[in-house]
Amino acid sequence: MVNVPSPAVSIVGRHNSGKTTLIVKLIEELVARGHDVGSVKHHSHKGFDIDYPGKDSYRHREAGASETVIAAPGQIARMKTLKGEAECSDIVRSMPGHDIVVVEGYRKSGLPTIELMRSGNEADQRVAEAFALGAERGWALGTDFTQIAKCLFTPEGERIEGAEESLDDDLRNDGDRAAQELADEAPGEPAVADAEDGVHPDLARKMPGVNTVAIVTDIPRAIEAAAIYGIPAFDLNDTVVLADFVESHFVRPRVTVVIQAGGESRRMGRSKATVPFLGRPLICRLVERLSPVADDLVITTNEPDNLTFLHQEFPQLNIQLVCDIFSSRGALPGLYTALQAARNPYVAIVACDMVFASGALVVAEALCMNQTGADVVVPVNKHGFEPFHAMYRRMECLPAVRRALDRGEKRAQSFFGDDSVVVHEFPQSKVLEAEPMGGCFINANTPDELHALEDMVMEG
Repeated sequence: MVNVPSPAVSIVGRHNSGKTTLIVKLIEELVARGHDVGSVKHHSHKGFDIDYPGKDSYRHREAGASETVIAAPGQIARMKTLKGEAECSDIVRSMPGHDIVVVEGYRKSGLPTIELMRSGNEADQRVAEAFALGAERGWALGTDFTQIAKCLFTPEGERIEGAEESLDDDLRNDGDRAAQELADEAPGEPAVADAEDGVHPDLARKMPGVNTVAIVTDIPRAIEAAAIYGIPAFDLNDTVVLADFVESHFVRPRVTVVIQAGGESRRMGRSKATVPFLGRPLICRLVERLSPVADDLVITTNEPDNLTFLHQEFPQLNIQLVCDIFSSRGALPGLYTALQAARNPYVAIVACDMVFASGALVVAEALCMNQTGADVVVPVNKHGFEPFHAMYRRMECLPAVRRALDRGEKRAQSFFGDDSVVVHEFPQSKVLEAEPMGGCFINANTPDELHALEDMVMEG
């Protein structure tokens, strides 16, 4: 998984909520399931150190080194002097290759957040009450319930009489001000929209904290509020169920990557898989680009004897060479073979002539499939669908593809209209988010095109 961005989720809560205890249990459970887990701890105090006076690395830093790497067999640590505080997104980007990164803290990072509220913590009890009050009164989920709690209770934990009505008024007035600001920004638009249960809709859109995806709590009022807001609530001690949720929504799914190598290409004049590219068979480039994100790697081909060299070239990958099930040529029969050969529920299918095929895009499509529940996640651009750098849910797509084949269809996307298949279009903006360099769908059909792509790679 080297250089492939890691998905991440954040566990947030107040001081003494038990975040570290929960995270340790969650990491243990996810690792026991075979996942590679990274972690980030947000330390709120300035000046912490993981080295001690007298150690050689400490002396390096004391001498003025702005960055020191401590390396030993099986371990490495890096200490770097920063101006200000590192953004959570930058930290996670610096940790590629994990199935999931579990972050402690960084509430405002933009990551999906799991909120922890524990009955043994008085601050959590007050926030849970504010959370429940907000749910009952229709306050937006983005409301900062920690701040609301400070308005509802004295420092000693006593309820402030009339605080709820005052908050309603404040939220409504803030909504009016927000509407006026929007009117000033967009003259001619209605200045005030209808307020709903004390929260102006324009204000609700501006509130922080909308990334809450779940609550972990043993406080009944918090559980009631979560139900009203329509977000799942998990028992504080049921780590297995919480891990199920994280695994199904955020962990990088297990993916079979299928490279479709086919056989002889009329326009290329020979097999695309074995045509030289920068001095090596083109298929080797595809294997190297995609194997880091493959839990299982399959190459569909009509010339398996000519590709057995891959077993010697990449002995660690256990590559399957699979012949097409159907004798007839066509994109759809090849896709059916690919889905049949896969060992995992998610199947990424990529054409062997896509010189810039992207592992990062494969991961982004798999995570999108996780989050949307789609059966197909297919990039779409001005040229239409790109079915040969797309993600397929194996068991749901197989029967639909078979029905299309029985109708005599040959085009890969001909089964997208099947009522049993949910297709999610992955726009170009999302493609570039995953692979900023772009070019993922460029393919080589002729020797001239292949040489042009070689020049492009050589130039940078």
